[in-house]
Amino acid sequence: MALTRKGQATRERIVAAASRLMLDQGVARTTVEDIQGAAAVSPSQLYHYFPGKNALVLAVIEHQTGQVLDAQCQGGLDKLDNFDALGNWRDLMVNILAASQCVGGCPLGSLASDLSETDPVARVQLANAFQMWEELIRDGLTRMQDRGELSATADTAQLAVAMLAAVQGGLLLSQVRRSPDPLIKSVDTMIDHLRMLSVT
Repeated sequence: MALTRKGQATRERIVAAASRLMLDQGVARTTVEDIQGAAAVSPSQLYHYFPGKNALVLAVIEHQTGQVLDAQCQGGLDKLDNFDALGNWRDLMVNILAASQCVGGCPLGSLASDLSETDPVARVQLANAFQMWEELIRDGLTRMQDRGELSATADTAQLAVAMLAAVQGGLLLSQVRRSPDPLIKSVDTMIDHLRMLSVT
């Protein structure tokens, strides 16, 4: 449905409120009434944009996917083509984590943990989000390969999966331990492995 500027702003306010609540207290514990109150909208306004909670969940996933991937691109992931750029991307993630004092973890990871076993539609949407993130990493590694910084025989698709797994595992352990150290170690280990595959 086409929205006016005011309508788009209202919809975005609802999604932002739903996103905050679902990440803070979990999807199951967040009610439509909670979202309505946090967004300061009437029931009729909320249901005008979203027929129910399931639609809100999918909108939250879309919102968080945009937020996460935008942050990754601010760190240069979409232009990654050398080891310096790889290090800058790693530093951005560590800085974001430190700024949050390691609270909250990865929004997509949190939603995946919350929804993957209970909502098959949400699981597919989250899988697609992680696929987009993985493709950004793979494309960057492929550019490094094209520049001769990685061996031509390196499997950039496989390495991208491993790097994303290192990021997600590092973020989870950092959240639990309230320290960025696990993220630093996991990503640095992957970068060291990539250096071993570099062409000398």
